[in-house]
Amino acid sequence: MNLENAQVQMRKGILEYCILHIISRGEVYASTMLEELTAAKIMVVEGTLYPLLTRLKNSGLLDYKWVESSSGPPRKYYILTESGRLFLSQLQTTWEELQFSVNEIVAKESKGE
Repeated sequence: MNLENAQVQMRKGILEYCILHIISRGEVYASTMLEELTAAKIMVVEGTLYPLLTRLKNSGLLDYKWVESSSGPPRKYYILTESGRLFLSQLQTTWEELQFSVNEIVAKESKGE
């Protein structure tokens, strides 16, 4: 089994949750999300972010608004919809349950079998 592939799959599994969490803090520009995700070593490929944002928007979980920029073209800022906030809340519960479960498993001592 390829370790790098396993690590990428683990990160992909929580990417949607992390993106929604970032957007939940307030209006956010895609490059800001990308910087935060990259700094946290969750995602480093820009081509992954935009299709996911489009899918989340098409699912009704987020919306965007255009804001004029003094240094170039207008920028698209993403915001959560009410459905997005509810979905994030449910993901938060799932994340907490998963953390607890994984920590329970990892914390157990080997029985030497």
